[in-house]
Amino acid sequence: MMKFIFRFGTPLLGIGCLIMLALIVTNRELPLHLFNAANLQSFKILFISIILEAFPFILLGVLFSALLQVFVTDEHIRKFTPKNPIAGVLFGALLGLLFPLCECGMIPVVRRLIRKGMPAYIGIVYLLAGPIVNPIVYASTFTAFRTTPEMAYSRMGLAFAVSVVVGLLLYKFMRSSPLKPASTPFQMAHHGHIHSHSHDHEQKGKGFRGRVASIMSHASDEFFEMGKYLIFGAFLTAILQTAIDRSTFDAFADQPLFSYFFMMAFAFILSICSTSDAFIASSFSGMFDFGPLLAFMVFGPMIDLKNTLMLLTTFRVKFVLSLIALTAVLTFAGAWITEVIIR
Repeated sequence: MMKFIFRFGTPLLGIGCLIMLALIVTNRELPLHLFNAANLQSFKILFISIILEAFPFILLGVLFSALLQVFVTDEHIRKFTPKNPIAGVLFGALLGLLFPLCECGMIPVVRRLIRKGMPAYIGIVYLLAGPIVNPIVYASTFTAFRTTPEMAYSRMGLAFAVSVVVGLLLYKFMRSSPLKPASTPFQMAHHGHIHSHSHDHEQKGKGFRGRVASIMSHASDEFFEMGKYLIFGAFLTAILQTAIDRSTFDAFADQPLFSYFFMMAFAFILSICSTSDAFIASSFSGMFDFGPLLAFMVFGPMIDLKNTLMLLTTFRVKFVLSLIALTAVLTFAGAWITEVIIR
């Protein structure tokens, strides 16, 4: 069942969203009478604008990721890993500045690093912080929130703080490796992404042509992998904002505490790449306050639906559930405190 979901679920979602995009481009009416003329026009504008704004950052991100996969080995990273736990946690939290991998490719990379000798708590810190604390995500967040640049600073700071606290707690209380003892069928079911992340740079031919081919292979795989999630997220966001009455969102937004959990759950379900989720968050800036939007952009890249399914195939179930709960609590508390300080 898991193999079927990973192999066919995401492509079917992508195909459905591409059909919707084709209907918009050709100016065809939707078969379901969900929208009136005004709402349909709003849906088109919002859907296309989110995609056009986010795609350049996704392209930049996959090119960085491909270059790293080809030219930087796991042994190079492990060689420079600090032995001191505090220095190691800080190292893991800031590693994304040098190696800004997408969250789609983080789990297989971290798994390899841990199995080759990197302390598990440092690998988990990198897993949480890497998708956010990096220059590409900072640039996309700053662009999406041009009128409120403090959102970009707050996102980087909160993601760094949450990952560091999680790392220190794991170092203190984690007594055994969180990895499952053996590989799972997931790695074959999701071969289009994980297999390419894990082995392409080892199997491609050497030399300039071989490396260029490997870079293009990595970049294309990641671009289409993340593009499907972006299209689905943009589609769902446009649907929610046009088909659902604004008063429904206002009902959630007006609840001071519940709005945080609502946006965190929303980020979990959407599973949008961290290089583009800021544009979706900014589309809700007129409805939700600073804190819930910040929680959306910090929790989502750390823990989302597709990420959780991948975690469950790599790490022990108890560890994954504990990590989700701990990350959620710290993100909520940090976002609330940040909003109080800033606002």
